[in-house]
Amino acid sequence: MAEPPSEFDVYELVLLRRGEQAPDLDDETMDLLQRQHLGHLSAMKAAGHLAVAGPFGDQPDDNWRGLGLYRVGSLDEARRLAEADPAVRAGQLTVDVMHWYTAKGALLFRPQPLVEE
Repeated sequence: MAEPPSEFDVYELVLLRRGEQAPDLDDETMDLLQRQHLGHLSAMKAAGHLAVAGPFGDQPDDNWRGLGLYRVGSLDEARRLAEADPAVRAGQLTVDVMHWYTAKGALLFRPQPLVEE
């Protein structure tokens, strides 16, 4: 039997869900909001707050939209940063924030160059 890990890395896991009272927006506004949402995530990554983020596919509940792993040291700070996302502020998304533990060093994130459009 394998030994359990003796040390853990701690992340703030942010789950994004469809907003319960999401406003009905036209396609142009939705496209703009999506670009702003992705820009927010890029800014969080560039600032060193966000390790990784991405959308869900083939999820059993379409209200589940995606997740992000933050490393900011507190749930309150992760919530503050996630709630600054334009899509969250607009009510399109809501966030659930919790700690997530994994064996120390189990995940390694390489810096990625910023892609210019």
